[in-house]
Amino acid sequence: MKWRVIDYTENNAHMNMAIDEAVSEYVAKGGPPTIRFYGWKPSAVSIGYFQSLEREVDIKKCDSENVDFVRRRTGGGAVYHDNKGEITYSVIAKEEIFPKDIIASYKVICSWIINALKSLEIESEFKPINDIIAGGKKISGNAQTRRKGVLLQHGTILYSLDLEKMFSLLKVSDEKIRDKMIVSSKERVTCVTNFGNIERDRLYRAMLAEFSKGKEVFFDSLSKEEIDMAIELEKKYKSKEWNCLK
Repeated sequence: MKWRVIDYTENNAHMNMAIDEAVSEYVAKGGPPTIRFYGWKPSAVSIGYFQSLEREVDIKKCDSENVDFVRRRTGGGAVYHDNKGEITYSVIAKEEIFPKDIIASYKVICSWIINALKSLEIESEFKPINDIIAGGKKISGNAQTRRKGVLLQHGTILYSLDLEKMFSLLKVSDEKIRDKMIVSSKERVTCVTNFGNIERDRLYRAMLAEFSKGKEVFFDSLSKEEIDMAIELEKKYKSKEWNCLK
């Protein structure tokens, strides 16, 4: 079985989510299992499928700061995706390739991240359901959905942190509460740059190597069918109907 690897690209939040869905549809029709690496340009806030945009995100602040916002197809909480502060991946493949058990499947894919961090001399471990912990703090969050026999798991590896920026974009009305949340998050969340002078490209190369290890891979871009579908799906991910579902 050959895995397609799509090299790192940067897109707006709506297109990133549209591409994930387009690739999922393509794989469902018989396309190759796909590993994709990407960033967010501009920076963005994404919310989990079951969250309320109005309750979680300060939309006016996002607009004034040129920060995108989008609802994911996967669950979980609100996440700030800094343009230079993280690397995001998607793994999209037929469900049968991975364990049926959700936590077991998370563990398989998260092990690739753990091995990448280990190659950078950062010791980390999987913490169910879907986090990776380094130095006792969260360094990677991951989310998964399964539809039409296809598993989509995407997640972020935190390269650097701007918690003040993140909490300025989320709906926390009381400044004292916001300050407490920032302090609390600093105690619970970490990033690659806290473990040494590691260049972001070095982190990416480590991830690329570990995600590809043990697989027959080929580098390719999206097919025309996927591009056309993503362009159409981007309209959905930009729409008020989608983003204001709850």
